[in-house]
Amino acid sequence: MTRYIFVTGGVVSSLGKGLTTAALGALLQSRGYSVRLRKFDPYLNVDPGTMNPYQHGEVFVTDDGAETDLDLGHYERFTGVPARRSDTVTSGRVYSDVLTRERRGDYLGGTVQVIPHVTDVIKEYIRADTDGADFVLCEVGGTVGDIEGLPFLEAIRQMVQELPRRHSILIHHTLVPYLNASGELKTKPTQHSVKELRSIGLQPDILVCRCEREIPESERSKIALFCNVRESAVIPALDVDTIYQVPVSYHEAGLDGEVLKAFAMDDEHTPDLQSWRRVVNGIRSPEDEVTIAVVGKYTGLADAYKSLNEALAHGGIANRVRVGLRWIDSEVFEREDVVAHLDSVDGILVPGGFGSRGTRGKIAAVSFAREHRIPYFGICFGMQMAVIEVSRNMAGIEGASSTEFGPARDPVVGLLTEWTDGNRIETRTGDSDLGGTMRLGAFDCAITKGTRVADIYRSDLISERHRHRYEVNINYRFILEQHGLVFSGLSPDGQLPEIVELGDHPWFVGVQFHPELKSRPFDPHPLFASFIEAAVTQSRLV
Repeated sequence: MTRYIFVTGGVVSSLGKGLTTAALGALLQSRGYSVRLRKFDPYLNVDPGTMNPYQHGEVFVTDDGAETDLDLGHYERFTGVPARRSDTVTSGRVYSDVLTRERRGDYLGGTVQVIPHVTDVIKEYIRADTDGADFVLCEVGGTVGDIEGLPFLEAIRQMVQELPRRHSILIHHTLVPYLNASGELKTKPTQHSVKELRSIGLQPDILVCRCEREIPESERSKIALFCNVRESAVIPALDVDTIYQVPVSYHEAGLDGEVLKAFAMDDEHTPDLQSWRRVVNGIRSPEDEVTIAVVGKYTGLADAYKSLNEALAHGGIANRVRVGLRWIDSEVFEREDVVAHLDSVDGILVPGGFGSRGTRGKIAAVSFAREHRIPYFGICFGMQMAVIEVSRNMAGIEGASSTEFGPARDPVVGLLTEWTDGNRIETRTGDSDLGGTMRLGAFDCAITKGTRVADIYRSDLISERHRHRYEVNINYRFILEQHGLVFSGLSPDGQLPEIVELGDHPWFVGVQFHPELKSRPFDPHPLFASFIEAAVTQSRLV
């Protein structure tokens, strides 16, 4: 029977619950157990698809087309288990489901209430689509005490009562701050956070305590005494130099062993963490270093490009080099000289984005990469900017633009109005809702033989994840190919350009999809591995 692990947080947000959940999932896998990981977010948005990246970080997309929290990216990178739509639930989605049922008459005219109707739906989501996994790890976003999180905590309380004994545990993530003025670690915030949990009927089995320095045995004992947990169940979570050290650190601190004890499971098997140690060693002891300029719109917040950041690091691991990132706001190039920012880099990457802001700077970055023969990687919007740049400056199409920016004389990029999704025809218009109306999820791409990407993928057909509303206009293919831009990847029906490249350039590739979403530390995405390899070659030419 499936066992459930609920992960909550207290004191402050951004303590690393997502990493804790992902790392614990990896540790349980290393002991031979199967896992599913899911995220419950109390905010009222149906999903994060329409949220500003500066508020919420990147939107992670699953194969089945769900727009999700970035923590699901951590889950996939650490466990390799592909996330699904059922693994992400928000209050907005829950309430939308409840109200749909009420309108349909499912509640037989009864008064619809948070208890039992909302909590029952939450419990359905917790139990759904687990595939008989040995463990389902459920992370609850926000902090204990947030009013919007109460229905989720109440649903967990009910599930703990409904499940057989020893089939659920609660891990609570807290902060143990250090006060420089007094030279002390303070346990009181943790005590108050646990008190808040206990007031609504939840008793944590394990405490994960985030702290800047080691927690002395005396303080761990104090936390255990006042929070009613075993001292061995007070697990320190100290800062590490790379997130891929987290599973090793948690194992050394005893987290996975305490979890099994809480379930009364006798498991003497020692997990094999050598693969994690090899990744960490590769990051800590590189043979060389390259510098990649990331020219985007949301460079002020690293979480806005979380998967991209990690995929570039994976490319570095594949090539045994450290990848230094130079984050550049594309609007800078509208005021300052491109050369001053890009002359010393080994590769240029323009990531995804929406809207016209900063596009002139992105196009300038593409021009610089093309003219100076610096490796260029355009992802989604970055591919579209590359097509516009080549159209204007190589093919002489002066009016080349995207209809995303307004009416265009030559719409080399236009609104996607119809596409095939399995056996369905999806249609959109300019007036469609913004949320969930893009080409989302995994789609096949046919690779053109004899091209650079054919050598990189070593396959004629690939599947990659998409999240975009506009497409490169296939009607411009002939004239662009006459001027050197190769359409090296197309949708199977040949109507949607998926990959473009310049054949006479050391490395110039644009892709309409988001390959960063499928990169793993143990299995770097081939495009990122190849891009960083080209950057290494570039660095040695200087």
